[in-house]
Amino acid sequence: MSHNELVFLPLGGSGEIGMNMNLYGFGRPANRQWLMIDCGVMFGNLSTPGVDIICPDPSYILEEKEALHGLLLTHGHEDHIGAVALLAPKFGCPVYATPFTAALVARKLAEQGWPGIELNIIDMNERFELGPFDIEYVTLTHSIPEPSGVILRTELGTVLHTGDWKIDPAPTLGPLVDSSTIEKLGDDGLLAMVCDSTNVLSPGTSGSEGAVRKSLIELIKKQEGRVAVTTFASNLSRVVSICEAAAAADRSVCLLGRSMLRIVEAARETGLLPEHMSFVEPKDAGHLPRQNVLYLCTGSQGEPRAALARIARGDHRDLVLGDGDTVIFSSKIIPGNEREIYTLQNDLVDLGVHIITEKDEFIHVSGHPCRDELKAMYGWARPTISIPVHGEARHLEEHADLAYELGVEEALAPRNGDLIRLAPDGPEVIDEVPAGRIYLDGDILMAEGAAPMRERKKLSHAGVLVVSIALDKRHALTGNAQLSSVGAAIQDDAILAEKIEDAILAMPEQKRLDDEAVELTVKRTARVYFDRNWGKRPIIQTQIHRLG
Repeated sequence: MSHNELVFLPLGGSGEIGMNMNLYGFGRPANRQWLMIDCGVMFGNLSTPGVDIICPDPSYILEEKEALHGLLLTHGHEDHIGAVALLAPKFGCPVYATPFTAALVARKLAEQGWPGIELNIIDMNERFELGPFDIEYVTLTHSIPEPSGVILRTELGTVLHTGDWKIDPAPTLGPLVDSSTIEKLGDDGLLAMVCDSTNVLSPGTSGSEGAVRKSLIELIKKQEGRVAVTTFASNLSRVVSICEAAAAADRSVCLLGRSMLRIVEAARETGLLPEHMSFVEPKDAGHLPRQNVLYLCTGSQGEPRAALARIARGDHRDLVLGDGDTVIFSSKIIPGNEREIYTLQNDLVDLGVHIITEKDEFIHVSGHPCRDELKAMYGWARPTISIPVHGEARHLEEHADLAYELGVEEALAPRNGDLIRLAPDGPEVIDEVPAGRIYLDGDILMAEGAAPMRERKKLSHAGVLVVSIALDKRHALTGNAQLSSVGAAIQDDAILAEKIEDAILAMPEQKRLDDEAVELTVKRTARVYFDRNWGKRPIIQTQIHRLG
């Protein structure tokens, strides 16, 4: 009698949007064989000062890495590949990706000195075996080239892991969704579908890139001064559409921003960029007539170091915008970025620039499936089990409810760390494993709760006070306590210094021998002062100098 199990374990991307990392295990509980799908990041914000990148915590699978057969990448967005160069060297397993995704990953690995990772380039729709898994890639559509679902066949059943997708009836680059392969999965009996939940709250369909292309052509033709367009650099279909719209308006295109240059370079390398497409250098674009140039910029989410933010601040070396010029945001606002984007747009308006967003014109469509597309996918796949992923809690629960409405027998909305048995007798959460976040702080990966992160958050909230005191050989104070603060509100330095001095003098002499006791007295005294006079508690550091 076999005691094998097929399990699913999300370590990132379930209960949040971003930072995707998913594991599939097969075998007996004490001897499971594993596959990982995607290894992404999310980006830091005001709640993580000094941190640009956040990764899933892979501690659980690192303990099982000898049984990890491979890392499969579904597409090239940062929330699916951004942590590969940082974490994959720790896994010690080969990485598999289609050509364009592999080209993006290769650039990240090159920046890290190519740290001993085997990167395998596979064809679209390729089928191969890894350990107990029979794997097949299936072509979908999304807002980046070569989006792929992954079919995992095992002796206990077949799973379709969709990755990110939509149903685009008129993609401008790449093929249509391979619905016939998905329908055959349904005909043969699909155990489970692990599926994108991002737009489950949105009715209808997400729209087509082909329709956006037509709208951009008409819109850009109407503009008179300089035009700058910002979009997600990874959306190569949109990049190509913007370039075609520029050509239709007799405008040359200038690329601004490192990520835009990297995407275009990777697209040219893999044969995805139309051969006739060319660009002017920034230093030359400035000499063109204003009505004959279009700048394609990074920075649609208000990123402070991106090209558009530097233009808005007036410190971009190659471009100045002003009265009569237009900036088009061919993108949406990702939740959490509102303040940065509105600040950027206000800065541009202050320069006299006209702003056009997706609220004003039809210039953006989502890369994720709305409810009607989800209904179509379930109609093709007909899974027995639905496992919603890639969403916040509200998305996952709504997706599970929708799956039941569409006739699925079982649906389970997971959270990161839920170990879910799919077969036999699933779905069921059978365990909860450690699942957290790690931060890339400069060049150092550190745990979410590490002391520097805690202290930095507190510094951003209430600052720091440094108290310096000197004790002579009789352990008495010599001179006054010296105070130095950054970001801490002190109404009267002299009063606080006097309170600290009085507290130290009130200590028994024997206690003043103990630096830890002196430090504790200083902290308690300062905290009482701040509680009464400010209502906040800064970080308090004490420097003790012993003389003689």
